[in-house]
Amino acid sequence: MSENILVGVAWPYPNGSLHLGQIAGAYLPADIFARYNRIVGNRVLMVSGSDQFGTPIAVRAEQEGRNPQELVDGYHTEYLDCWERLGISFDLYTSTGTQNHIETAQDIFLKLYKQGDLYLKTMDQTYCVQEGRFLPDRYVEGTCPHCAYVGARGDQCDNCGRSLDAVDLINPRCRFDGSTPERRPSEHFFIKLSAYNERLREWLTTGHEHWRKHVMGFALGILNEGLKDRAETRDLEWGVPIPVEGFESKRMYVWFENVIGYLSAAKEWSQKQGTPDAWKDWWQDPAAKIYYFIGKDNLWFHTLTWPAQVMMYGGLNQPYDVPANQYLNFGGGKASTSLGTAPFLPEYLGRFDPDTLRYYLSATMPESDDSEFSDDDLVRRNNEELVSTWGNLVNRVLTITYRNFDGRVPDPGELRQTDEDLLTAGETMLASVGASIGACKFREGLRGAFAYAQEVNRYLNQEEPWKADLESAARSLYVAINAIDALKLALYPYLPFTSAKLHKLLGHGRSEIGDDGWVTERATPGRPLQPPEPLFKKLDAPALKETA
Repeated sequence: MSENILVGVAWPYPNGSLHLGQIAGAYLPADIFARYNRIVGNRVLMVSGSDQFGTPIAVRAEQEGRNPQELVDGYHTEYLDCWERLGISFDLYTSTGTQNHIETAQDIFLKLYKQGDLYLKTMDQTYCVQEGRFLPDRYVEGTCPHCAYVGARGDQCDNCGRSLDAVDLINPRCRFDGSTPERRPSEHFFIKLSAYNERLREWLTTGHEHWRKHVMGFALGILNEGLKDRAETRDLEWGVPIPVEGFESKRMYVWFENVIGYLSAAKEWSQKQGTPDAWKDWWQDPAAKIYYFIGKDNLWFHTLTWPAQVMMYGGLNQPYDVPANQYLNFGGGKASTSLGTAPFLPEYLGRFDPDTLRYYLSATMPESDDSEFSDDDLVRRNNEELVSTWGNLVNRVLTITYRNFDGRVPDPGELRQTDEDLLTAGETMLASVGASIGACKFREGLRGAFAYAQEVNRYLNQEEPWKADLESAARSLYVAINAIDALKLALYPYLPFTSAKLHKLLGHGRSEIGDDGWVTERATPGRPLQPPEPLFKKLDAPALKETA
């Protein structure tokens, strides 16, 4: 039975180019998951957008003397180009700057305020005397009061993942002039997180056994300490306006409104489809499933504060899963757009084929632990695994077949038990890979597919169709073609470009991969094949360094 599945993907700050850590952490796993679920017949809505009101945008714009909107527009356009080139198949990639998003966020804010889940309170905030203004969270840096990390920001510590208030930092300093900010009182709207601590615990510990251990452990660890009420407004001009009279100079805290983007994007998509109420199929149908693909630095908001907002607002679905990844490190440290310490996606899309990048990032995806990115390892795995194990298998089978059997699928005659066993193993592999992807175990799925590719290689080496008589060659090549067809489908969520190319080479004509679902049928003897072409190219390490 078909399911309604919302694939919500982290909303990047458009303050710089996307880096490969972000891709491996959120966007690639989301795309693999969405592509698989579409093929098996589920109704998938995959949404995200540029988080344009984050203070990193204001910081970058101020540093460059630019208007924040100008910065947003430039990087938003770049992101759209990157998604297309890398094959990230969003149903809608929008931004938090749309009127639709602003109205959706204001609706939630106003309801929470009217029912008492948002309340007014005066608090101390960091104030820069030299600049004569209150400092937004990311304008303040210092030492984390929880883990003593010296590079913590005023909103969050990237080392321990905790949400912070700038006034809690030890040895705080203004990011721009290095001065020590003062504390000055300012009135803000606070959210009653403390009142929802036990409700969140009950929700998390009921029916969420499929969550990753580090995700559940983080959320329950915070709840065991007890949630505290937090300010959800800021003294700044860049952001979503407060829909309450007298607060025109303040804006919503970005992490109050940006997570609402999953809902507002679903509404925007529905409007664009001409079915304004379609969003309810994902947000109000109890049988629907919502997944949030994020990095571990966003766990606080997706497992605690946003679910609390959903509880407060009522009538909306909670996440079914939050398969957050760890970090893909670069040069021994966390990749960072703000710090410029990252392998940036536009550069790598200019140097590598998209499926080469997708393969390497899938194979090294930091699902349970941090992993390390390196150019040398990328080249090695491309050459040893993508080219030698998979690409060469396809090329030699199709080349021998095309040359010796008039460019058509050969008639195998009667298959032997070993042939049937290999084809049955392909069916088993396909089911296993699908189950892994469906459970958000993407590396496991990829390993399963490549293990079968190695099995097919061994079969081919034993049969040696390049030496055998035509009758024996016809049988083994027929079996290998069907095995390759199963692998093509299994690898499509990971390698969509080359899989689509292989689909045509195998003679499937105008049909699309997955038209018949997550299954394959045995090839009809005599079906015309297309002239074979290599799927991948071997990379040369010295040449790679020269193009850097």
